[in-house]
Amino acid sequence: MKAQVGDEIIVDGPHFGDLPKKAEVLEVRQGGGVEHYQVRWDDGHEGMFYPGTDAHSVHPGRRT
Repeated sequence: MKAQVGDEIIVDGPHFGDLPKKAEVLEVRQGGGVEHYQVRWDDGHEGMFYPGTDAHSVHPGRRT
């Protein structure tokens, strides 16, 4: 997954019917060959996010 500042990250729910979690990318960081992100989740808390296979990014205002 690749994301840029301002993109939205969506993490699919682990079970059928679970709502996805959404976050805004605040900063893109590199370390140890891994890209990770400082994000602000929908509930307002911020943290570091290391994406897994259940995550994808959406570029607001652009078609992907």
